Amino acid sequence: MAQVSMTVNSKARKGNVDPRLLLVHFLRENLRLTGTHIGCDTTQCGACTVLVDGRSAKSCTLFAVQADGSTITTIEGLAPEGQLHPLQNGFWEEHGLQCGFCTPGMIMAAVGLLQDNPKPSEQEIREGITGNFCRCTGYQHIVNAIQHAAGTR
Repeated sequence: MAQVSMTVNSKARKGNVDPRLLLVHFLRENLRLTGTHIGCDTTQCGACTVLVDGRSAKSCTLFAVQADGSTITTIEGLAPEGQLHPLQNGFWEEHGLQCGFCTPGMIMAAVGLLQDNPKPSEQEIREGITGNFCRCTGYQHIVNAIQHAAGTR
């Protein structure tokens, strides 16, 4: 067992974990933050995307011990005051979801995208979310939602 300590959604969190435990499982099972979804276990779908030290990362590609000392933000921590984050609002306003399974990871990937490029073009948005799969929407409403959040729609 290994002890990990990290800040998750602005709260100090500790735990004893098997060194092989993935960060996604630590978040979901140990911390009960189930907004981070497990979609593929092969790092392809992006449903598990979170922010690690401010950068979007697929939490199924990291061991919890690799995140030791890091600051993690999950979808639950995106709007801690109860107000929707601009991206959450964009997904609401532009109907950027259908089943909602990919939505937390898609929003977290978009947070990283807008941090790097606050006013992306449609093509830059499409390229920026290529690591996140949606099996329902066809992506246009997701792109519209990100444009809405960026103020470019």
